[in-house]
Amino acid sequence: MTEPSSPWRRLLPHSLRAQLLVFLLAAILLAGAVQGVLAYRSALAEADSLFDYHMQQTALALRSGLPPDARDLGQGLSGEDENHEFIVQVWTIEGLRIFESAVGAALPQIAVLGFTNVQARGGTYRVFSLQTRAQVIQVAQNMAVRSGMARTLALRTLAPLAVMAPLLVLAVWWGVSRSLAPVERVRRQLARRQADDLSPVSDEALPDEVQPLVTELNLLFERVQGAFAAQQHFVADAAHELRSPLAALRLQLQGLQRAGQDDAARAVAVERLSAGIDRATRLVEQLLTLARQEASAAGPTPTEAVDLRAVAQLALADVAAAAQARGLDMGLLDSEAAPIPGRPEALRMLVRNLLDNAVKYTPEGGQVDLQISRAADGAVELVVEDSGPGIPPEHRERVMQRFVRETADSAPGSGLGLAIVQAIAQAHGASVALDASPRLGGLRVVVRFPAATAAPVA
Repeated sequence: MTEPSSPWRRLLPHSLRAQLLVFLLAAILLAGAVQGVLAYRSALAEADSLFDYHMQQTALALRSGLPPDARDLGQGLSGEDENHEFIVQVWTIEGLRIFESAVGAALPQIAVLGFTNVQARGGTYRVFSLQTRAQVIQVAQNMAVRSGMARTLALRTLAPLAVMAPLLVLAVWWGVSRSLAPVERVRRQLARRQADDLSPVSDEALPDEVQPLVTELNLLFERVQGAFAAQQHFVADAAHELRSPLAALRLQLQGLQRAGQDDAARAVAVERLSAGIDRATRLVEQLLTLARQEASAAGPTPTEAVDLRAVAQLALADVAAAAQARGLDMGLLDSEAAPIPGRPEALRMLVRNLLDNAVKYTPEGGQVDLQISRAADGAVELVVEDSGPGIPPEHRERVMQRFVRETADSAPGSGLGLAIVQAIAQAHGASVALDASPRLGGLRVVVRFPAATAAPVA
């Protein structure tokens, strides 16, 4: 069940490249906007400080007094030359204005020294007042003009940012495209492949974040290729092995047809045909069982806690009739409860195949024993021993393969029993070992479930 995605996630593009570009460009725009606002405000503050400094220096320059013709100089300015944006006026200590930089631009005398804002002439003026021994000097600037000049200076500071932002966007686009180029190369490799091409994908020059993905993809291809090869091998072996029983059934059917009205010959032919059908049915069942077990071993399957001793008792009941028919002494030796994680039916099939092989190849009147124990390291061991002829050491590894039989007698079989045991054991993380039984003299099969998979005894 998939988790519901948030609305903003649904709005994002599914392309990794597009997502990176969206996030990075959004971050650039946000950072640029914040930087622009901060730079603009800082530039305004710097310009304001600069204008205040200029007003202060102008006033300090007049501390030594006005020149003799300063009054006439101020009054002689024409209307075109008068500047009402920046005003300088001088007052005597008695309050008499003795100088103004423009006619009619006089501002009211301010008693507060230093900087202050004054409402005059229909606007706001920034005024700096400085008192000397003989006079008071006032320098004023129109705040509207002052703010306009400050904004102009501040906007000029944003010009480099406006030029660099598009260049940064292009650099990010180029960097993202170049960084994802190996991913695009892998995509093109996979897009050009045929369905049966499972060769490894080239991982050359891949970034560290993508390298594990391609490595796991190659491992998956290797496993799938192995599964395909095993399937092809299995189909070829199955076709080869089914050819013989089907041919035998055809011959037996022909023998039944030739028997005609001879009841004795007809009964023998029917018996042989029935036995042939049983053998073919058994072979097909084992083939299907082996295919299922090998498919289960190829991937994870649900498991549950299974008592191996209880499973062994059920398997003993399954083959009890065959053991009695051959007069065998078969039983479960002293065993302890052994819970392990697994699939009950598969484990029951594993034990049943081991017992079935032991019953099949043990001479009449022989003995077959089953025991389950826990080793010192915590592993659970299932042991099946018989008093049969056993298997020579040089052939023990080979008999674990499909359709291989290494017996000298004529016991019926297809050579799939131990292969099924091996497949089920591998699916449960267990190992299968064959050796000679020191107690009964025949074959001894040990299926060992490691402690990592064996559950503790309650």
